[in-house]
Amino acid sequence: MTHLLQTNTGRLRIIGFLEGISLLVLLFIAVPLKYIFETPFLTRPIGTIHGALFLLFIFNTLSVGVEQNWKFSDTTWKVLLACLIPFGTFYIDAKILSKIEVK
Repeated sequence: MTHLLQTNTGRLRIIGFLEGISLLVLLFIAVPLKYIFETPFLTRPIGTIHGALFLLFIFNTLSVGVEQNWKFSDTTWKVLLACLIPFGTFYIDAKILSKIEVK
C-alpha cells in the first residue's frame, strides 16, 4: 500500500477508493437515515468529507491526465465521470488506473 503513495497515479487510486466509499455511505446510509428515519446527524459530516474527497479526486485526475498525456476525449472524461456514479471509481480503478505504468 505504501508504494501507492509514491506516485500521482497511486494517490489518485487511493483517493478514488475513499471517494467511492464516501459516496456509498452518503447515498445508502446517511441520506436514508435523514429522509426515512428523520435522523440527519450523519449527512453533514459525511457530506463534507465526500465533498473534500470529490474535489481532491477531480484535481488529481486532471493532474494525472496531464502527467500521463491522456486525451480528454478518450480517458480523462471517463475518469471524471466515474466519481459521479456509485461504484464508478471502483470500476475505473480496475479498468484504467490499475493498468497505468509509472513514468
